[in-house]
Amino acid sequence: MSPTSILFAIAFYLAATVLVAGLLYRVVDYARTPAPLKIPTTPAPTTRTGVVLRMSHEVLLFSSLFRANKWIWLFGFAFHVALAVVLARHLRYFTEPVWWPVALIQPIGIYAGLAMVGALAMLWLRRFVVPRVRYISAPSDHLWLLLLILIGASGLAMKFVTHTDVIAVKAFFLGLLYFDWQPLPTDPLLLLHLILVLALMIGFPFSKLLHAPGIFFSPTRNQVDDPRERRHLAPWAAELEKR
Repeated sequence: MSPTSILFAIAFYLAATVLVAGLLYRVVDYARTPAPLKIPTTPAPTTRTGVVLRMSHEVLLFSSLFRANKWIWLFGFAFHVALAVVLARHLRYFTEPVWWPVALIQPIGIYAGLAMVGALAMLWLRRFVVPRVRYISAPSDHLWLLLLILIGASGLAMKFVTHTDVIAVKAFFLGLLYFDWQPLPTDPLLLLHLILVLALMIGFPFSKLLHAPGIFFSPTRNQVDDPRERRHLAPWAAELEKR
């Protein structure tokens, strides 16, 4: 194999390790963080079943964002749905034979890629044209949006501008899964796309993109609104009370 193939193989193993270990660490840290107060955003459910339904609406439909701002909801929802389709479409590079749902969405995935980049561009434009959003936008906010746009744009460019050997790309990633390394095509656009993906994988556990798992640990969303019926004590406060 070429040095480029070896370098990218090692890089993907390292990036996957950082991604998984970083996510596990942050999720455990979220789970261990105490919630000393009852602070569900009202109107809030009074039962666990209600909390599950509310969380489902938040995760799947972005209901609170819809109530807050319809335009941001439109572009945010479009981006997340398109991203889910694009990620599902890319499963064809890691499965053999390709699962039939993955094969079914292949034509849709192209349009999802266009929608993803378009929605990201509008969300990024918002950070320039809306004064109050521009004021609170940190450089990292622009950086992550730019990174996601470049990932999507470089992927679309390999479809519409210059093609790469997708069979060899699939062989490379299957080889990583089964520890049977295969050569990686050295097309510049493909290498750029993969470098950007590596950067996303490594930086994801340390970025604001962690709202993906973080929403499940938000006390404003995952708490039952029953302070009158049941006294709320964080674990550390309960231990102090016992003493």
